[in-house]
Amino acid sequence: MKSAQAKITKLYSGVETPKYHSEEATGFDIASAEDIIIKPGETPLIKTGLIIEAPEGHFILLAARSSLPVKKGLMLANGVGILDRDFCGPDDEIKIQVYNFTNRDVAVSKGERIAQGICIPVTRAQFLEAEKIKSASRGSHGSTGGYNA
Repeated sequence: MKSAQAKITKLYSGVETPKYHSEEATGFDIASAEDIIIKPGETPLIKTGLIIEAPEGHFILLAARSSLPVKKGLMLANGVGILDRDFCGPDDEIKIQVYNFTNRDVAVSKGERIAQGICIPVTRAQFLEAEKIKSASRGSHGSTGGYNA
């Protein structure tokens, strides 16, 4: 498994350094830097107290921990988050946007792991304008089958 250095800045005392919790873990866990109550239907930004500069040629993909919906009733409001390498200025604190899909208040405690980050290499596309890309259309959503409207 390859590794590369990511620089971090901790904005508050007591903020946990992201870490991998098993030898083969793909994602590193990111914890809340605050105690917060999330009301039903709310979509707050949870402070992590972290600024992370991804390694050169990489970005960080933010994803929910698998337990977040099952145990907390929360999901990442935007599905996933992307931390570009240049999102690491002094005011670029990582904040995790969650949605409370339950009908009850949900408490998140300082130090509670709420998301995971995955460090991924970047390949940038070069766009070439073309008159025709493919000879036949495949259709729309679900065009390969499996779902009926």
